Amino acid sequence: MARPFVFGVDLDGVVADYTVGFRDVVAADRGVAPDSLPEDRSWDFSEWGLSVDDFNRLHQHAVADLRMLASLPVVDGAADVLWRLSDAGVWIRIVTHRLYVNWGHAAAVADTVTWLDENRIPYRDICFLGAKPEVEADCYIDDAPHNVEQLRAEGNNVIVFDQPYNRDFGGLRAKNWDEVEAIVVELAAQKAGAVEVQLPGMEAGAERLSRRLGRDEQK
Repeated sequence: MARPFVFGVDLDGVVADYTVGFRDVVAADRGVAPDSLPEDRSWDFSEWGLSVDDFNRLHQHAVADLRMLASLPVVDGAADVLWRLSDAGVWIRIVTHRLYVNWGHAAAVADTVTWLDENRIPYRDICFLGAKPEVEADCYIDDAPHNVEQLRAEGNNVIVFDQPYNRDFGGLRAKNWDEVEAIVVELAAQKAGAVEVQLPGMEAGAERLSRRLGRDEQK
């Protein structure tokens, strides 16, 4: 069988709203209102007054103690678009560097998988690593400037998911998940010749599992 089109999907800042989740942690630590910390922030959180040590301490606290990764908001449209792409035959490969925190690996892995399941995010496999070019995807989506730079240096197709801290990058860019879908469908079609966006007889959307469970319970 022909190799499927593999889409390497980053989580934080792309599928999961890390900024909103981490803002609550920082606000609680400082005793300020979350709204006082702007969502339009730089990669290094300079607008929030965080040093590298501050970030490392609070991120570890958020992941290991507060289990933040299990409760991050989902970026609008991400689940439904990923379902449609998966139904069209795109191989969804989650690629995340969430093992950044020492001694918090068990919590990070468990909470990531739980979050994906509870929010109905489809995926075929998942890779926890920082060296993203090693996962051999046909196309990646990422928000982190250093990841975009590294992936493109290796000759990869990379969609930049629009964030305030990555707007210096040209090339493929998506401001929302509808734009992501259009780009991936086009790239997959270039490889396969055609892409059936929604397979006949399939229910679209991330809520279809809940609907099926509801029907089963009524039987």
